[in-house]
Amino acid sequence: MNAERIAALSRAGVRVEVVPETGSTNADLLARAPLLSEALLLVAEHQTAGRGRAGRSWLSSSEHSLTFSLAWKFDGGPQLLAGLPLAVGVALGEALAALGVQVQLKWPNDVLKDGAKLAGILIETQSAPPAQGGGTWAVIGIGLNLVMPDEVEARLGRSAAGAPWLARMERDVLMAALLDALAEALRLFARQGFAPFCARWNLRHAWQGQTVVILDHGQVVQEGLAAGVDDSGRLLLDTAHGRSTVLAGDVSLRVKE
Repeated sequence: MNAERIAALSRAGVRVEVVPETGSTNADLLARAPLLSEALLLVAEHQTAGRGRAGRSWLSSSEHSLTFSLAWKFDGGPQLLAGLPLAVGVALGEALAALGVQVQLKWPNDVLKDGAKLAGILIETQSAPPAQGGGTWAVIGIGLNLVMPDEVEARLGRSAAGAPWLARMERDVLMAALLDALAEALRLFARQGFAPFCARWNLRHAWQGQTVVILDHGQVVQEGLAAGVDDSGRLLLDTAHGRSTVLAGDVSLRVKE
C-alpha cells in the first residue's frame, strides 16, 4: 500500500502513513498523540499485537485483512464521545454498502456480515495537552476481514466473515473510500454528536427484536428484546419490567440461545 496514493485518492484532507509491520496501530498513535498537529491515518500491512475490546487480541494478516487507526482530535472531554463507536460503525456500514457489501451492526462496536463478525472497532482516548489547545484525542482502530481462511477461523474458535469482493479491490482505493466515509462521519459527530447517526444505526441493527442477554464478566446481568439505540448510543432493551437502557462499558451482548 502507498500512503501518497491513498491521500491523493481521498477527499478527506487527512495525512496518511503506511508501515509494513507494527505491533498495534492504536498503541502507536496513542504514543504519538501529544506531538500530533493534525489528524493522522496509520495503516499497517501487518499487525502483530492488534487489540479488540476488553484486551482481546485481533488476529490479522497482510493478505487477508485491512488494519488501520485514525487519530482525530475533538473539543471537550471524553464524556462527549460516548456514541462514537456506533457512529464509526454507521460510517463503515454505509461505505461498505456503497462498495457492494451489505453488513449489519452489533452494539456497540462490531460490523457483521451474514451474522458473523466482519470488522471490529476499538476507540481509545487521551487528553490533548494545553499546547494543542486541550480537547481529546480519539484513536479509532479498525480491523476489517477481507478473506477468512479456515485455519484463521479455527484459531479464533468462532465463525468470522470475509468479504472476497473487497479483497479483489486495489487496497489503496479501498482504504481511501473508507477514510472518506470516516472523516465525513467524524466531522458530523464533532458538530452534532450521535443524534444524526441514531436512525442510520437502527436501520442496520443486526439483532432488532431478538432476545439478547447482557454479560458482565461472563455473568448474565440483563435480558430483553433488542430495540435499537437511543440518541446517546445506549442500547434499548424491552424487558419484563419495561424498557431499559444499557451503557457500553465492558459488558458484552449475545443473542440468547
